[in-house]
Amino acid sequence: MKRITKYTFAALTLTFLLAATACGATDNEATAPNTAADVTYEQLSAEQAKEIMDSEQPYYLIDARTDAEFAEGHIAGAVVIPEYEIAQRAENEIADKDALILVYCRSGRRSKIAAEELIKLGYTNVKEFGGIIDWPYEIEK
Repeated sequence: MKRITKYTFAALTLTFLLAATACGATDNEATAPNTAADVTYEQLSAEQAKEIMDSEQPYYLIDARTDAEFAEGHIAGAVVIPEYEIAQRAENEIADKDALILVYCRSGRRSKIAAEELIKLGYTNVKEFGGIIDWPYEIEK
């Protein structure tokens, strides 16, 4: 009986892996719906966010800036949870993982980070609308 060398073993392993991945689904084939990887946040414009805020629909409004920035001016009804505290505070602040959550910050960078973190925590209805610097509506001080 012949012994398998480490090179032959590596070649067989590589061949197996290539064959296994070649049998994966193509873009035209159906995949399992609603998996955790399918859930993402939605990007809104300031106008779309304002429409939601003006509707009767319940929502949470998260300001992902610091307390000091929040004190300088914020959108009415917002709760400040800095993006670096989302992982620790979100579940205490928002128990319902399916609740509509609107997220903003100063320019849009931190709100995207916060929205991604909320999705990782299992929230399913997260909408990010950028920064307060682009907010054309009234703010509170």
